[in-house]
Amino acid sequence: MSPSHIHHVESYFKVGVIAGDGIGTEITESAIQVLQKLADVSGSFVWEFTHYDWSSDKYLERGWYMPEDGLEQLKRHDAIYFGAVGSPKVPDHISLWNLILPIRKTLTQYINLRPTRILPGTSSPLKSCQIGDLDWVFVRENSEGEYAGHGGITEVAPGNAIGTELAIFSQAACERVFRFAFDTARSRPRKKLTMVTKSNAQRYGMVLWDKIFWEIAKEYPDVETDKMLVDAMTVRMTLHPKSLDTIVATNLHADILTDLAAALSGSIGIAPSSNLDPTRRNPSMFEPIHGSAPDIAGKGVANPIGALWSAAEMLRWLGAGREADELVKSIETVTEAGVRTRDLGGVATTKEVTDTVCKELENIYKN
Repeated sequence: MSPSHIHHVESYFKVGVIAGDGIGTEITESAIQVLQKLADVSGSFVWEFTHYDWSSDKYLERGWYMPEDGLEQLKRHDAIYFGAVGSPKVPDHISLWNLILPIRKTLTQYINLRPTRILPGTSSPLKSCQIGDLDWVFVRENSEGEYAGHGGITEVAPGNAIGTELAIFSQAACERVFRFAFDTARSRPRKKLTMVTKSNAQRYGMVLWDKIFWEIAKEYPDVETDKMLVDAMTVRMTLHPKSLDTIVATNLHADILTDLAAALSGSIGIAPSSNLDPTRRNPSMFEPIHGSAPDIAGKGVANPIGALWSAAEMLRWLGAGREADELVKSIETVTEAGVRTRDLGGVATTKEVTDTVCKELENIYKN
């Protein structure tokens, strides 16, 4: 059959969009602009974006973030794109527990995947660290640990309240995150996995965490493994970044360590994340790891790269791996050319970075 008789079949992706608060709205706009551009120039797929205004301002107006059937609405989509949540007007525990944490938990997004590396044209605050020296993937347990929501506040006597937070470690959740982490490590060239723990001080949940890790490790003899206490891990990340590759850690530990990782790679503004349901029974959710940054909101200076890289990870999860690679390549070409926001030492605005990535995508498909 001649090429003229071959009809290209487009993929149709339905995405629920929650822009959220602060710079979340700005970087989400950038992500949608770039995703739409990629759809236009590649002809490989079509987007259907459904926007949900579940912001903190709306919460203050009406008393809720998501409607009662909000999670059911999200289940209709192939994926969820999330900007950022958080407002100085709403305590953080309210915004988190009323929006993003219920989504992660109810839609069984039990893996939080966070790649980190130094992008071309940017630099690490670590003087001796070059591109390629820091290339990590964090696999974060995303369903329990200290974020399980078990505990309470007891008023024993006036002025003598006791707050209890239970860290939950179940065998099932540990097994599934470790298997995912080992599979991730196996898929990377170095086949190396570091497990983070604090079992020297936390002698029940974290001892179980360690025990299950070493049991699962027997199933992966081709993957090199080692163990780090979380406090020592901060030192190793800073002083010996080349010694790490794939890292698995608990919900709390990975939450903290990935912010450090983003800073060491150059800026928290470039770091992406994926909240995955590996069973694919529910849509997965993609978001940059930075917060809503109310101090720079509305100024047009937020770094969109974390949002764009998260969009690339969404494409990869949806099966458009080639287009995801092209988007990441475009981002790297733009940073190498010096079009960077001020957190990366540049002067470009959010819009200038976004528009330049779009032009680069056009160039890829012209050639």
